[in-house]
Amino acid sequence: MSSVPAPNRSSAGWPRGVSQFGGNKYMSAPAKPLSLERTINLYPLTNYTFGTKEPLYEKDSSVAARFQRMREEFDKLGMRRAVEGVLIVHEHRLPHVLLLQLGTTFFKLPGGELSPGEDEVDGLKRLMTEILGRQDGVKQDWVIDDSIGNWWRPNFEPPQYPYIPAHITKPKEHKKLFLVQLQEKALFAVPKNYKLVAAPLFELYDNCVLYIVYKSLLCVIMSVLRVCVSSGMLYIHIYFL
Repeated sequence: MSSVPAPNRSSAGWPRGVSQFGGNKYMSAPAKPLSLERTINLYPLTNYTFGTKEPLYEKDSSVAARFQRMREEFDKLGMRRAVEGVLIVHEHRLPHVLLLQLGTTFFKLPGGELSPGEDEVDGLKRLMTEILGRQDGVKQDWVIDDSIGNWWRPNFEPPQYPYIPAHITKPKEHKKLFLVQLQEKALFAVPKNYKLVAAPLFELYDNCVLYIVYKSLLCVIMSVLRVCVSSGMLYIHIYFL
């Protein structure tokens, strides 16, 4: 387990939304009433134990193969749905987000594709267990909190946006980010071909060298988070705008 340094901090983002598929099935319906503020607890990185397990390989051998499979599945199943979990800890009272690192330049949040008809929260719990779940028979209790980001892929290409471009009627992928409330202590089993790194949350936005993939994805979180230290404990207040 390692902590990765990064440069300065900045903020930008996109408010939380609730996607519904009715009428124009790819447009978001008006959001349900949201609480103005909620608090989650962050625990020290040292509270967590990290073991290893058998490698977990990507379904596709290359980016080109990934988009080819997406194209083939789109013709049969329609838009791909994906979910990712945002796990936050703190080190020296600075919030860090846990990222999976493959090789030297590829980073991603834990998560993946949903099966057809699969519930988003149930699917994320399944994926989290597959990726980081322990192997000693003890059931992992994943607490999936709020959705904090929606990203849309308009074409069979890398660019994603926090909205559906006006000229797009059939987006190819919808990815939703969820905040995962970690227990005070936990054991994670990391696939041998991955490395789990803790990256400073408020500095990811400007680090375009190591975190270019998530530079745009994680900045969405910064607009709705405020860190507060009280009675020696670290909290994050979430504001839904």
